[in-house]
Amino acid sequence: MANFIHYVFLIFIVLIFIRILFSWIGLPSQKALYTIFKFSYDATEWYLGIFRRFIPLAGPIDLSPMVAIIVLYIIEEIITSVIINM
Repeated sequence: MANFIHYVFLIFIVLIFIRILFSWIGLPSQKALYTIFKFSYDATEWYLGIFRRFIPLAGPIDLSPMVAIIVLYIIEEIITSVIINM
C-alpha cells in the first residue's frame, strides 16, 4: 500500500514538472504535446492555486511549484510512515 501511495505522489510531482517545463518553453503547437500540457495544467492547477494565493511572485519566477512539491514530499512521508507503522 505504501508503494501505491508513493507512485501516486510521484505521478503528481511529474505532472507539476511537466507543467513547469512547458511554462519555460511556451505552449506547444503540436496537438499531442498540447494535450499533454492541457492535462498537466488541469490536473495540477487546483493544487498549485492554493500556494499562489500565499506566495508572491519573485519577479518573473513563480516559486509556488517548488513549495508545492516540498509539501507533497512531506505529506507523502507522513502518510507512508503511518501506513508502515500500522
